Amino acid sequence: MPLTLSWHEIALRLALSIIAGGLIGWDRGEHGRPAGLRTTLLVGLAAAVAMIQTNLLLVTTGKTADSFVTLDMMRLPLGILTGMGFIGGGAILRRDNFVIGVTTAATLWFVTVIGLCFGGGQIWLGIAAFGLGMLILAGLRWFDYRMKQEQHGILSLTTEHGRPTEEEIRATVGKAGYKISISSISYVGQTDRRQLEFNLQWRGVPQSAEVPPFLEEFLGDQRVSAAQWKVS
Repeated sequence: MPLTLSWHEIALRLALSIIAGGLIGWDRGEHGRPAGLRTTLLVGLAAAVAMIQTNLLLVTTGKTADSFVTLDMMRLPLGILTGMGFIGGGAILRRDNFVIGVTTAATLWFVTVIGLCFGGGQIWLGIAAFGLGMLILAGLRWFDYRMKQEQHGILSLTTEHGRPTEEEIRATVGKAGYKISISSISYVGQTDRRQLEFNLQWRGVPQSAEVPPFLEEFLGDQRVSAAQWKVS
C-alpha cells in the first residue's frame, strides 16, 4: 500500500471496484438472486472507499518509522468485514429443511474482499480474485445444476383397507431407486379407506421436475383411489 495517493490512483481503484462488483452483481441479478447489481456494487464500492480512506490516513509527516504500530489503520477494513457478516446473515433464509441464500451471503463477503484489494492498491490480486470469482459463479453453475444431490419428497396415497400392502408399496418405490424413510397411516372415518404418507429419499438433479415413474403405476392400480406427489 503506497504512503501517498494521487487522484489517478484513487480513480483507478474505484473504477476497478465498480467493474468487478457490477459484473458479479449482474451475473447474480440475471438469475434472480436477492443480492443483485446494486447490492454488490454498493458493497464492493464501500469496501474500496474504506481502504482508500485507510490509505489516506497513513500520513507519515512528522511521525517516526514505528508509528504504524500505534496507528493500526487496519481496524477500519476489519470492521467492514465484520459488518458484512451481519448483512450476509440476513441474506440466508431457512424454510423447513431447505436453506437458501448461502451463496448470496458468500458472494457479498467475496465482493467486499475484492473491494478491499482494489481500495488498498493490490490491483493484480483484486483482478485475480475477480477472475476466479466469476469462474466459480458463472463457470461452475452448469456443473452445480447438473450435480446429483440427495432429494426429499412426500408420496400420499388413498387406498383400500389393507390393499396394497406396505411391502408392495415399498417394493414399487424401491424399483424406481427411491427409499422410504418415514411412513404414516390414517383411516378415513368409518369407511374402508385409508390414507398413507411416505417420506422418500433419492439422488437426483435438484432442478429436475420429472414425475417419479411409480406415480403412474399407483394411479393405474384400481385399489388406489388417489395419489399425490410433492417435492419437499
